[in-house]
Amino acid sequence: MNPKLIFILLIIPYVSSFPQENAYPSPYSEEELIPPRREVYGSGRIYDITHRVTSGTLSGVSDEGIGEYLTLFQSMKNGSDYNFSIIKLPAHSGTHVDAPGHFYENYYQAGFDIDSLDLEVLNGPALLVDVPRDKNITAEVMEALKIPKGVMRVLFRTLNTDRRLMSQTRFDTSYVGFMKDGAQWLKDNTDIKLVGIDYLSVAAYDDLIPAHLVFLKSREIILVEGLKLEDVEAGLYNVHCLPLRLLGAEGSPIRCILIK
Repeated sequence: MNPKLIFILLIIPYVSSFPQENAYPSPYSEEELIPPRREVYGSGRIYDITHRVTSGTLSGVSDEGIGEYLTLFQSMKNGSDYNFSIIKLPAHSGTHVDAPGHFYENYYQAGFDIDSLDLEVLNGPALLVDVPRDKNITAEVMEALKIPKGVMRVLFRTLNTDRRLMSQTRFDTSYVGFMKDGAQWLKDNTDIKLVGIDYLSVAAYDDLIPAHLVFLKSREIILVEGLKLEDVEAGLYNVHCLPLRLLGAEGSPIRCILIK
């Protein structure tokens, strides 16, 4: 008899003795199926400064969270070959970026949207500073911070972080932000092109429109709002912020990280 045929006849009973469910065992046991959710990577070298999007995420559209933002349109549980979700959420939800068209109608009509923002500004060396906790960011506060000339990107950590306002379930109008004179001082006396802050608006509630108008008028300053800045030391980092390329949108959720 052919030696190859003899081998096949001998091996078939051996293979068929294994239980069918063990033929292709799962690489993971059920106990191991716990997804990692981290804020710090690389032993403290990379910090995720983006707030996680949940149904309770604030957006400024209402006093409460965004609600159901993720719908499982096709589900394997219900017989589909794959899972497929649909996302629907306000453009200024959680950690996000503003385009010039957010407060200027002529810029909006001309197409100065999220897709027009300069990625060179959104990525590069950045200074994380602590703002005095008892006041909004005025011209006096800006001058006292003594931000060196040549610094292009500054992230302002305020009382908002201490109060964990981004984790609250309702919009809080008492948040800390820029007053108009603080925005004007920054524009006139620094080289800053990226302004990041730790609540939904870079501008204080009482100067919401005037401060935004100062920042966005030149179309050179990019505003990143709703940053997660707790547990990160003040100092110099590399910041990387990437918005979605949403043609026509005046705002976009954004993923931001700091790298030492």
